[in-house]
Amino acid sequence: MYVRHLQVTDFRSWEYADLELEPGPAVLVGQNGQGKTNLVEALGYAATLGSHRVATDAPLIRHGCARAIVRTAVVNEGRELTIELEITAGKANRARVNRGPVPRTRDVLGILRTVLFAPEDLALVRGDPGERRRFLDELLVLRTPRYAGVRADYDRVLRQRNALLKSSGHARRAGSGGGDALGTLDVWDGHLARYGAELLAARLDLVADLGPHLTAAYAGVAPESRPATIRYRSGIAESFPAEYGTTGRADMEVLTDALLAAMAAHRDQELDRGVSLVGPHRDELELTLDAFPAKGYASHGESWSFALALRLASYELLRDDGNEPVLVLDDVFAELDRRRRERLAEVSVAAEQVLVTAAVPEDVPSELAGARYLVSDGEVHRE
Repeated sequence: MYVRHLQVTDFRSWEYADLELEPGPAVLVGQNGQGKTNLVEALGYAATLGSHRVATDAPLIRHGCARAIVRTAVVNEGRELTIELEITAGKANRARVNRGPVPRTRDVLGILRTVLFAPEDLALVRGDPGERRRFLDELLVLRTPRYAGVRADYDRVLRQRNALLKSSGHARRAGSGGGDALGTLDVWDGHLARYGAELLAARLDLVADLGPHLTAAYAGVAPESRPATIRYRSGIAESFPAEYGTTGRADMEVLTDALLAAMAAHRDQELDRGVSLVGPHRDELELTLDAFPAKGYASHGESWSFALALRLASYELLRDDGNEPVLVLDDVFAELDRRRRERLAEVSVAAEQVLVTAAVPEDVPSELAGARYLVSDGEVHRE
C-alpha cells in the first residue's frame, strides 16, 4: 500500500498543498512551524478520521475558513482508490470515494492504513489510561474497520446511560423514587453490556496478538533494557479467565454476563455519582518492564523505547494481517539516540512507503535518503 497523491485545502496552516508521492522513502524537510506535521496529520486523518494532536476537528480547519478538504489517492495491490474528506466545523463531515458520496464518513476506513510515530507518542507511556485506550481502539479500527461502528455505538449508549444515571440519582435523592427511570436503566444496562462485550473482546484479542510483537520490538530498540510486556486490565477481570489479553480468545457470552453482573453490583455507586463505573471506557492497557509499570518506573530513554516499540509492533501486526500500512515518522529522529535511530531506520527502509518529516536533512538516516520535499513559506516542492 502507498499514497500516490495528497492534496489539502484550508487544512491547518495550508491554504493549498499538492504532493505527488511514490513508493519508498519520502522526506519532508523544513524548519519548525512551516507545516510539515500538518501534511502528515492530514494523511493520518484520511486513515483514522482523527488527529494524533487534537481531540476535535475544529482546529484542523484553517483560521477564518468554513471547511477543510483532504484528498488522497491510495494504491493497494495495483488498485487505486481516491478518498475525499470535507471537514466542517459544527456540522457532519462528508466523504467521497472515487468521486462518489458514501453514506457514512467512516465508510472510508480501511482504504488507507497508516502507522504514525510522533513526539506525542510519549504520552502512550507517561499519559493517562485514556491515551492507551485510544491507541488500542485506533489500531483495532485500522485492523478491522467495522469496529468503528461498534465503538460509536458503545459511546452513544454510554452517554445516554450516564444521562439516565444522573437524572435517576437526582430523583432518588429528592425522594421521588424514580422507579420508571430505574426500569429503563435495566434496558440500557443490556445495551451497554452487549456493545461493551464486543469492544472488550476485540481489545483482548488485539492485545493477545500484539504482545509478542511488542516484546520483540522493544528488545530490538533497547536490548540493554529490561523485558517489556503488555497486558489488558479490565474492571471485570475477576469474572473471566486470566489468560484473556495474553494468549486466550475472548468469549462474548462470558464478557456480556460479567458486565451485567458488575453493573448490578455497582448500581448504587453509579446512581450516587451519575456515571457508569463499569465497562471498557474504564479499562487500562498495562505497560510493564520486568513486572514494573513503565509509567513511573521507566527512564526517559526507556519511555521513548516503549513508545517506539508500540508503533513498530502495530506496524508488524498489520503486515502479518496482509495489510502493510504506510509508515509515517513525524520529527522523531532528532529525539532518538543512535541505536534507536538505527533500529527505526532498519524497519522503515523495508516498508513499501515511509514518510519522514525533519527540521534538517542531517536528522534523517542515510538509509531513508529517498525523494525529498522542501516545506517553506506556505509551499511544498520536490527537490
